[in-house]
Amino acid sequence: MEETNNTLHSNDLNEEINLRELISVLFQGKWIIVCITAFASIFGVIYSLYLPNVYTSKALLVPVNSSSGISGSLGGLSGLAGIAGINLSSGSDEGDSAKALEKIKSLSFFENNILTNIFLPDLMAVKSWNSETNTITYDESIYNSESNTWVKDDSISDQKIPSAQKSYRVFLMQHLGVSEDKKSGFITLSIQHQSPFIAKQWTELVIDEVNAFYRQKAKSESEKGVSFLNKEISKTGLSEIKQALAQLLQEETKNLTLIEANESYVFEYIDPPAVMERKSAPKRSIICILSSFLGGILSILIVLIRHYFFNKKAL
Repeated sequence: MEETNNTLHSNDLNEEINLRELISVLFQGKWIIVCITAFASIFGVIYSLYLPNVYTSKALLVPVNSSSGISGSLGGLSGLAGIAGINLSSGSDEGDSAKALEKIKSLSFFENNILTNIFLPDLMAVKSWNSETNTITYDESIYNSESNTWVKDDSISDQKIPSAQKSYRVFLMQHLGVSEDKKSGFITLSIQHQSPFIAKQWTELVIDEVNAFYRQKAKSESEKGVSFLNKEISKTGLSEIKQALAQLLQEETKNLTLIEANESYVFEYIDPPAVMERKSAPKRSIICILSSFLGGILSILIVLIRHYFFNKKAL
């Protein structure tokens, strides 16, 4: 029992000595710790000030409810239309909204619907934005705004103009944000940009284009259905079949009218995007705190390694 107490006392004493030695080592290297921490802090401040302000424009969306369309009133005609290969639904359903979310993030949508409607230097060559004049300064090493020419070669395609795939990667990773609340079904679509005006413009562009894409797709299908029904009515001589086809034609014509009138075909706004006055990034205070913290940790490690490794190695 006495030996156990002596052992515990010895361990406590060793721990106390080791702790005193550690504090002594850190105190001896205090100027190294102070200098490295101060340098890291100053670097963090300068770096955070160098970073440009980024603004985020957000739109809160809800999928258009297909129950408000005419499909619910068709009854048995929907089955007959399905046999004929005709889609009578007038609105988008959950499947349409899910497909639309994936479509927004696809290369084909960006290339055909976004890239053709934006000024490419605003995506690939922005250096800064002047809030007073609402003008953008472009990186002269990438794009010469005076001559309207690209300077930097694209590393993949060996072309001066950035390729669609490279532009798509930048748009998807640095600018576009899409999230869905599974409980409410609400969708948040956001665009980040140094110019809050461009952020708002691109947010509206994405929503307008995805609605237009699916509205045009539904319109094309509906027009094919009308054309098919007209041909079938002219072919058949049976009055019962002709009457049923006429009902289908009437409903498909209504469907086509609703498609033409409904601009918010897949998504409609709950809260539209706005030109934001406050930046969303960078978080300069967090950058400064992290740089100081990392500098302090690094300096302590340097002092400890210098004492315990190099001193013992010298002995």
